[in-house]
Amino acid sequence: MNVEANHTSGAHRTLPISSIAADPSRAARAERDRRLEGSQRGGRQLEELPCELSFLSAYGASPALLLKAAALARAQAITPEAAILATGAITEGFYYQSLARHLGVTFIERDVVLAEGARYPHSIHVGVAPLSGEGPRWLAAPRGATVTSLLRRKERGEEMRESLAITTPAHMSRLVRAAAATAIVHEASFALAGRDPHLSAKAGATEAQCCAVIAATTMAGLICALEPAFGLAALTIASSSLFLAAICLRLFAGAASNQDAYAGRGRRIDDRLLPTYSIIVALHREASVVRELAASLEAIDYPRGKLDIKLVIEDDDVATRQALQALGLPPAYEIIVAPDGWPRTKPRALNIALSLVRGDLVAVFDAEDIPAPQQLRDAAARFLREPRSLACLQAQLSIDNVEDSWLTRLFSIEYAVLFDVLHHGMADLGLPLALGGSSNHFRTDVLREVYAWDPWNVTEDADLGLRLARLGYRSATFASTTQEEAPARLKAWLTQRRRWSKGWTQTFVTLSRDPARLVREIGWAGAAIFSLIMINMVFAPLLWPLLTSAMLVQLATAGFPRPDSVLSVVETTLWLSVVAFGAGAVIWLTLIGMKRRKLLGSWLFVPLLLPYHLLMSVAAWAALYDLILRPFHWHKTEHGLARSSRRSALALAGSAAKVKGKTGSRSIGAPARSRIVARLKTELKAGFETVWKRVSTLSLFREQA
Repeated sequence: MNVEANHTSGAHRTLPISSIAADPSRAARAERDRRLEGSQRGGRQLEELPCELSFLSAYGASPALLLKAAALARAQAITPEAAILATGAITEGFYYQSLARHLGVTFIERDVVLAEGARYPHSIHVGVAPLSGEGPRWLAAPRGATVTSLLRRKERGEEMRESLAITTPAHMSRLVRAAAATAIVHEASFALAGRDPHLSAKAGATEAQCCAVIAATTMAGLICALEPAFGLAALTIASSSLFLAAICLRLFAGAASNQDAYAGRGRRIDDRLLPTYSIIVALHREASVVRELAASLEAIDYPRGKLDIKLVIEDDDVATRQALQALGLPPAYEIIVAPDGWPRTKPRALNIALSLVRGDLVAVFDAEDIPAPQQLRDAAARFLREPRSLACLQAQLSIDNVEDSWLTRLFSIEYAVLFDVLHHGMADLGLPLALGGSSNHFRTDVLREVYAWDPWNVTEDADLGLRLARLGYRSATFASTTQEEAPARLKAWLTQRRRWSKGWTQTFVTLSRDPARLVREIGWAGAAIFSLIMINMVFAPLLWPLLTSAMLVQLATAGFPRPDSVLSVVETTLWLSVVAFGAGAVIWLTLIGMKRRKLLGSWLFVPLLLPYHLLMSVAAWAALYDLILRPFHWHKTEHGLARSSRRSALALAGSAAKVKGKTGSRSIGAPARSRIVARLKTELKAGFETVWKRVSTLSLFREQA
């Protein structure tokens, strides 16, 4: 064969793969060249690693992991050490122990004594604190530029063993907090009350407020005793005027509520532009729900290197602490033990955590919350678009265990009206928001500027929302939902509502403590709006059952008032207006809220709203008792008791619908509707019987004593 001729004739043909495989030497050379090229490329990439990562290769970290962390740091604009910790491939302890070995200094993971120069919380944020006794003078838990600086000093050959020791940020935080326990307790409890007592509920009602209440009560009693008809008419006119104004405010808010708020999200923000986001969850006797809480937080779609999660527990809550420690939480989490102090309230715990957060934004969730995965991204995008005057965003709250009882169904309707209608409308009108206790998102610097939460107010959320408005800031809502667990039993519901009513009364007392200052801060119109909001929250539950009963008794005994005087005409007109507009507002707002929250299937329970509001009145009167005898007592709401989950039910329904679609079955429609109606009727009957039994006896008060 003429090899040259054959080669020439096939010069323009592609050689078959078999011809390469048949030549082992050629295949081996090709594979060797590819590996050499890859090795050179990988070597160049490793050489280009930031120094905060490259040193880890000497301590067992794989090149692939280091390259992944470097890419993550670039993609999210975070520090390299935050990126590698966010991968979850190494622990915080491994990183800082390796750093200490590389620097040639001591790694400390035991309890040591800090010198007096340690400052709370400054030493935690900068990651440096002085040490007491012999040995290294400084303890460091470096982040970001500090890590870089230490590694550069190592490259220059500086010796640091005598002056420096390394620990983890979590251990540094524990050491500083232990050394500053007394200062932490004082700052968390008295920051607001010490700097501006008029804005805190700690002082209670002033002498002037007490005298005004006594004088008004005495005068009303004397008038009613001397002139019963005139007294009742005057009281009805005054209260009806205020209630009618509050009802009109609700109607305006409902009309202003924009359905467009439920439209799709805006453009997704690039991870590099997202700020660091802190989350605070205050936990007390919540061991049964910590696993679900961790799962909910882990489901949040946000760069892990930009998350800073603080879980605050009380010092004697051993069960919750052990449950959290058993989870093996990632480095983004920090368990903060609140030192023993008074008052033992949720806002005090939140204040302790706020001193430690690293985020530009901070969100507050409850232990049982299930926030929408995109909620932090949505809030961050809104804050980036808005001026600094927007200090707070309130997410929508919705009840998850709707089907647990008639109470949870009514609770879900109430929340739909409040968070899906009224809050949206009030925000659109530029009115102050009495915030809900969960899923509040804040600018951290503004929150610290206004001294955060009042630990002496048991509805710290509502108080903070109104205080932000007083100080010139704005709160708004956004279309993201957090699922919550509602109390399913009457005793638990009354306990929770009793605390809420007490806190709203505390907030009203605080707002009305210095009326002249309130007018100077927000003007006459703002003060009037504040008053209407608080009338609706505080006085309506207290007075409307009494006034309605009095009018019904008058109708039963004396008949319909005759228009024989201007006073009787005004009285009757106002009272009928309150009844008509009040009932109309309840029905209209309820229908809007139920439609938006997809609760129209609970329409059979709407008639129970009347006894439900009567129970609110019972709780409001019990709250007055609490306000006098134990104003700062925190009634704990138990969680983890839900028997149903609407989200789970919807998921199952979706699976069933898919099966039905495949099989073409049509046999489940009517029987299913019959079962649902039968169940609703049973629950409705049981609900009426329970309400009647509870309201007609004094057992409600005995249960809460």
